[in-house]
Amino acid sequence: MPGPARALKLAVGTTAASVALGVAAAGSAVAGPTATAPRTAAASNADVAQRWAPIHYQDVDQTGTNALGGRSDYIAAYDFDGDLDARNNWENTGNHALAATAYYSVLETGTHWFVTYMFFHPRDWSDSIFDTEHENDAEGVMVAVQKDGSTYGVLRGAVTVAHSDFFSYTPSGSTWGAGAENLDGVLQLATSPHDGLSHPVTAQEAKGHGLKARPGYDIRGDGVIYYPAGRAEVPEHPDDRDVSYRLVDVHASGGLWAQRANAQLFAGHGTFAGDRSGGCGSGGISCGQNSANAPWGWDDGDDGPGRGALATDPAGLAANYFRIPEPVDRAYVHNPY
Repeated sequence: MPGPARALKLAVGTTAASVALGVAAAGSAVAGPTATAPRTAAASNADVAQRWAPIHYQDVDQTGTNALGGRSDYIAAYDFDGDLDARNNWENTGNHALAATAYYSVLETGTHWFVTYMFFHPRDWSDSIFDTEHENDAEGVMVAVQKDGSTYGVLRGAVTVAHSDFFSYTPSGSTWGAGAENLDGVLQLATSPHDGLSHPVTAQEAKGHGLKARPGYDIRGDGVIYYPAGRAEVPEHPDDRDVSYRLVDVHASGGLWAQRANAQLFAGHGTFAGDRSGGCGSGGISCGQNSANAPWGWDDGDDGPGRGALATDPAGLAANYFRIPEPVDRAYVHNPY
């Protein structure tokens, strides 16, 4: 279970890209959107994202050379190593502090907010000859929030990304039901000790980092519990149960979306670059190239909505995945994609 609030951990990360995103110098606090957003009549996109950001369970495996004692399962910024070259992230995983960072985008219609969160790992790794490995890994979740006249609305559903499959959930009491896709479970909520608010609870497996609503995945032994508390902290050890992560807007000036045509960072539209250097493949049967996707590249190939729709047209994807009794305005008031 999460422990009591403790002294601030190391918060790091100064890069050319992250300076543009407002990141502080190494060893200082890294501030994101306020941990407890003001209760005003109109919340900003950053505050909506902060309000519904997941409490995130990350299973950690320390076995095998490529695990780096568990570090390979810590979430990080995509530019954690101080550059925008995605082809050296595998090699650099053990040489830089992995300060907890998640990325978000908020799309808004007249009736709903749709918030997509991405969690990045520098390695998708293995310690089995029956599995492949690859440089870079980015999976996430989209949460759908109905506007009901309150500041932050009411959470209705979520869709998570686990490799090349999507999984859909609704919280208890939601009016939403199964649509073209079956519901995969209940979206649990838990109260964060950092802001006293109820947040959805997600979890990622070790090694491959597929993401589901907890307990679809869960911590099995060692693991880190990340809280959206506005700071990019580094876990003190592989079983740290209270680590703060900061949120960074995908569409911030100079940020991830702005870098979408950067050939060092991306091998193609929505596909992170990644090569076989640095020992990738030594823990598995092989190492894949260019195998991780940004949110606008996420796809469940056997479902109706097209590639990237989870992030770029979440209203359309939600209307397909769920049976929604209330009106759903699919015309976007805000869609930076």
